[in-house]
Formats: sequence, structure tokens, C-alpha cells
Amino acid sequence: MRKKRKRGGPIACSCSSPAAAPSLESRRAAWTGMGRAAPFCAAARAEQERRCCRRPSSPLPAVAVFFSLGLLLHAGDCQLQTPCRIQKCTTDFVSLTAHLNSAIDGFDLEFCKALRAYSACTYRNSKVCRGNLVYHSAVLGISDLMSQRNCSKDGPTSSTNPEVTHDPCNYNGRHGARDHRGGEQTPPTYLFCGLFGDPHLRTFRDHFQTCKVEGAWPLIDNNYLSVQVTNVPVVPGSSATATNKITIIFKSYQDCTDQKVYQAVTDDLPAAFVDGTTSGGDGDTKSLRIVERVSGRYVEMHAKYIGTTVFVRQLGRYLTLAIRMPEELVMAYEESQDLQLCVNGCPTSERIDNSGHLPLPVMAQALTHGASSQTRNMYTLENASTKCHEKMLVKDIYFHSCVFDLLTTGDANFTAAAHSALQDVEALHPRKERWHIFPSSGYIGQGNGLSLSLGLVCFMLVVFL
Repeated sequence: MRKKRKRGGPIACSCSSPAAAPSLESRRAAWTGMGRAAPFCAAARAEQERRCCRRPSSPLPAVAVFFSLGLLLHAGDCQLQTPCRIQKCTTDFVSLTAHLNSAIDGFDLEFCKALRAYSACTYRNSKVCRGNLVYHSAVLGISDLMSQRNCSKDGPTSSTNPEVTHDPCNYNGRHGARDHRGGEQTPPTYLFCGLFGDPHLRTFRDHFQTCKVEGAWPLIDNNYLSVQVTNVPVVPGSSATATNKITIIFKSYQDCTDQKVYQAVTDDLPAAFVDGTTSGGDGDTKSLRIVERVSGRYVEMHAKYIGTTVFVRQLGRYLTLAIRMPEELVMAYEESQDLQLCVNGCPTSERIDNSGHLPLPVMAQALTHGASSQTRNMYTLENASTKCHEKMLVKDIYFHSCVFDLLTTGDANFTAAAHSALQDVEALHPRKERWHIFPSSGYIGQGNGLSLSLGLVCFMLVVFL
């Protein structure tokens, strides 16, 4: 009696001629009723017969044997399995949130939308991913993040298809749609520029300079935005200046906004543009708006249509500015617009620092009138360092700038200005590893002990004689 072959066992090689091949009716009967997986089973059997009947010139490699066995086992099961796509869900979530900044207004709304989209994606894959540890970790992580951000389970979700949600007045949406058409999605590159103190400039390329630049100077002047600052001397006899006026022009862009001008001067930091409005653009979601954080002291401007954020503060008698802007828009300017401090830094003739070193400003204090020198708070290098270290624990370029400003002006408000400038970097600068800049060696007259001693001697002679 012929024994029945067990299901899933090896298939005997039959290298008969084409004439001995089974008829179409018998082949149809062999897979009729086996469901949608039957064609795969037939393909597997054909692949096995092809491999068995072929006469190789050399022994079959082991890997081919394992491949054939795998086909047989799969053919025996006759089931197709949909792959777990949790990695795609995670990649989409990262793409939706890569450009977000927790310090920017509206972060929670966009982050929650992305989380809900992530959650919906994991739900669609719940059956095929039920044995996947990465999937279960993602589900728990989503739940934790939604609790931390107080996100509701019901609500709008971010779309992973930028073509569907393309908003011409949303820079991130336009950028994403363009990348999607190009077949590759990459978040936009953002740059940071800041100005504070006497004044200290951090350019879009993270170069740090201390400049004179007395009078009106352009920080930014491109096709989308213009920023101009006016600086005045802070101490008689010193070349150091500080900012007492800032003018910002948001240029008109398509139907997103008309031209808007913002102007701040000492003791007048308005929460509106010069035309009295607080926003630009139509609809509930404004493409440009002003947010007042501290009345008369701190305002933010959010220009969604150009992906730009501006912080303006008043500390003491002077103003500070910090800006974050997409690189491609920063570089969109004509050849005639090349005088931009944020782009190219200060002209050499306007630099106070010399190759990264600031002169000790004791002579500037010595040259002031006797009456003012008695009333103004005087700092030595040691107690100025102590004062700045109270606010800034890391002795980076912001710490050293604080010390220089205290020695130059004797005004403790410059300590707050340096500290706030560092906070603005942490809020707006896209790369955390570049937040702190460290001077290569002694920054304030510390590289030459003889000149420091002579300076102090001269200062004492002027004061007491």
C-alpha cells in the first residue's frame, strides 16, 4: 500500500518531459478553493521544480538550499502576511515634528496633531504588529507623551501627505510639499542671529563679534525681511555702544500679508505694528502676529509664512534682538544688499575685539568725569566675574561678554541682557551643540598680564590724582 505523503514534506523531483505535464483542468482543480494564497503556493512549487530539475555544474550552495526549504514551508502554509509598518509610522512622526520648537507659540497644538496621527497609524497596524516589541514600545510612548502635553485623543491630526494640507502661507507646509514632489522629505535648515549688550553680535554662521557700529546699521536685508538697529555710545570716552532703536519690516508676500513695520525704542516697546494692528493675513490663523510676553519689556513676532521668529526685549535702557529664520530665505538677497551684520558680520574697522580678544576697558572708566566715576558702580575684573557667574554658570562667550559690559558701563542691567541673550539662543537656535561658544584663550585682556597691570596703575593714578 502506498503511504500518503505528509503535508509540508519534501516534494519529489519529477523531471518529466513537457508532454507529461498535468493538464490545465487538473492544475486548476489543484488550487481551486485554496483561497487567495493559492497562486503563491503554485509559484513556490514552480520554483522548487525549476531548482530540482536544473542540472548545475557545481554543487548547490547552502544558502540556496535554505531558500528552497523556506519556499516549501511557506507553500505548505499557503498564507500571505502583511508586514508590520511601525517603522513607517515612527518615520512619519519624526518628519512631522522635526521642525517644531517647544519655545515657539503653537507648539503644543502641532505636536498633539502629530501624536494623534502617530496613534492612528499604530492602530491601523495593531493586528500585524501585535508581536512586535517596537510597536508596543511606541504605543506606550505615545500614551505618555499625550499625557505630558495634555493632548486629547479626539481632534485634528497632521497629514503625512503635504499635498493634502498644503498651505501657501505656512513656510513649513510649502517646504514639505516641495520636498514631497521631489521624492525626499527633509526639514528646513534654520539659522540664528542675536544682538545684545555693548553690542555683541552673533551672526547666522555662529561667529561672535563685539562691534562699535554707532548709528543706524542693517542686521538683515533680504527679499522677505529687513531689520535695522540704531546704536548710541554708552560711556563717554569708550567706543562701545548699545542699541536704543530697532526697526523691523516684514515685506508683503502673496496673499499672506501686506507689508508690516514694527518699531521699538527705549521705553517704548509696543505690542503692535506701527499701523496699530497686531497681526497680518486673513482668517483665524494669522500668518504674522505679535505676542506680548512681558508688558513693555518683551515681545515676540511669529511670521509663519516665512518660518521666522523674532524676540525683542528691553533690559535697562537698551534693547536686545534675537531671530530665527530659514537659511534659504536668509540667503535670498541681491548683490546690492550685502551689508548685513547678521550675514557678514561687522566691518573690520568697526570691530572692538581683536581676533577674539577684548581690551580691558579700565581706561574707558578712567576717562570719565570725576563726579560720574564716584556715583557709578565700579567693578573690578574679579567682582564683575563673580556678578556674571551668578546668572551664567558656564563660562562661555556670553559670560565673558557680561564681564566686559560690567567693566565698561558699571550697569548691572547688562548682566541680565547677557543672560537673556543666552536664553534666546536656547529657545531659537536649532542646534544644541552650538549654543555655547568658548573663546580659544583669555578673552578680556587676560592674554597679557603686563598690559592689565599697567592699565590698573593708570586707572588708579587718574582717580586719585
